[in-house]
Amino acid sequence: MKIYTLHSKQNLPISKNEAWEFLSNPKNLKVITPDYMGFHILSGAEKPMFAGQIIQYIVTPVLGIKTKWVTEITHVNNNDYFVDEQRFGPYALWHHKHFIKEIEGGVAMEDIIDYKVPFGWLGQLVHPILVKPKLDEIFNYRKKKLIELFGEI
Repeated sequence: MKIYTLHSKQNLPISKNEAWEFLSNPKNLKVITPDYMGFHILSGAEKPMFAGQIIQYIVTPVLGIKTKWVTEITHVNNNDYFVDEQRFGPYALWHHKHFIKEIEGGVAMEDIIDYKVPFGWLGQLVHPILVKPKLDEIFNYRKKKLIELFGEI
């Protein structure tokens, strides 16, 4: 069983509160997701983030195939971090930690995603060809979008 890790860091010239308000609002995930992914929240984003919150989405990650994705917010420490885990969706495992740290001139945001692709050895075979490049593309888009919205340090 191979578990992969994606690690992304970004500094933004905003306050910790401003970063938290934006990042902890599930509705803003659509803003920082490429349009071609057809991201749409079905339910669960009506209230401020809390541990135990279930959020259901539709995404179209590859070849126009719509996929339902259900995540649970498992941990929340206001203004510092939160964790979401896939309960149903395209991955065999998806554990995403979001950290916000105050630094001089703004905040450092850090994402650490531990994930496992489905389909055993076949999934591992397509990981470097399809899955990893797609995740890199999505997180690069997010970085660019956050710079557009908030600037950069």
